[in-house]
Amino acid sequence: MNYFERAKFFRTKKRLGQNFLINGEIIQDIIRFANIDKEDIVVEIGPGVGFVTEQLIKYAKKVIAIELDEEAIKELKKLNAPNLEIIHNDILKTDLSTLCDEQIKIVANIPYYITSPIIAHLLGEVDDLNNKNRAKIKDIILMVQEEVAHRIVATEKSQGKQYGLLTILSQFWADVQILRLVGRKSFFPAPKVNSALVKLVVKQKPRLELSDYSHFRRTVKASFAQRRKNIKNCLLNAGFAKDKVSKALLSIGLDENVRGEKLSIEMFGKLSEELLKL
Repeated sequence: MNYFERAKFFRTKKRLGQNFLINGEIIQDIIRFANIDKEDIVVEIGPGVGFVTEQLIKYAKKVIAIELDEEAIKELKKLNAPNLEIIHNDILKTDLSTLCDEQIKIVANIPYYITSPIIAHLLGEVDDLNNKNRAKIKDIILMVQEEVAHRIVATEKSQGKQYGLLTILSQFWADVQILRLVGRKSFFPAPKVNSALVKLVVKQKPRLELSDYSHFRRTVKASFAQRRKNIKNCLLNAGFAKDKVSKALLSIGLDENVRGEKLSIEMFGKLSEELLKL
């Protein structure tokens, strides 16, 4: 099937970050990785003209396609499948809990410039313990920029600036992995960067058991606010009391000169709890 020939007749919109997946092998990999059966309801985010959609409807009980572009919706309607529901909306304004009664799987080829907001919308922030969207989701297959994929799966031992707020947000509520890398020529129009497929399997409980999740979020956010500064100065600049910061770091055995990017998620939890005690 020549996806390229079909895609080039559609006027893509740069403002919407449209890059249609035209590699049939990658499309089949998405279906395989999603592990869809006839009982599954799949919510597809950003289906575009429907190259992945037309495969999803073959395997799923129902596919709910959420698309913002009216012209793309016209193409999606041509599929005319009884198990396809098309919703004209912005995913960031969509309450997934209202779409159906069952649990859902997410498949998404999203505009890269809003990757972080979409992940936050699907999973909820680290202190959002009762997020309605997350409660509906089994797992997420997500096409993202390769650089972002490495940030999602990073650890405190990762190189450069891969480990950060997006890492902690993703891994606090999901088990994450990179499924495969995807070259830029797999899309039309071809983006300037390579991509990757990642999978997020949603957790029933948060990664850490804490006494105050909002305080944990504040601690983490402060620690990454100024990457060139050490953890002590980052916390002081965020309004934490100097004596408490020094005592907390000493209590859990952290050097005051260590940077936030060198703390594991578990260590951030210990730091937050210790600061609370003081």
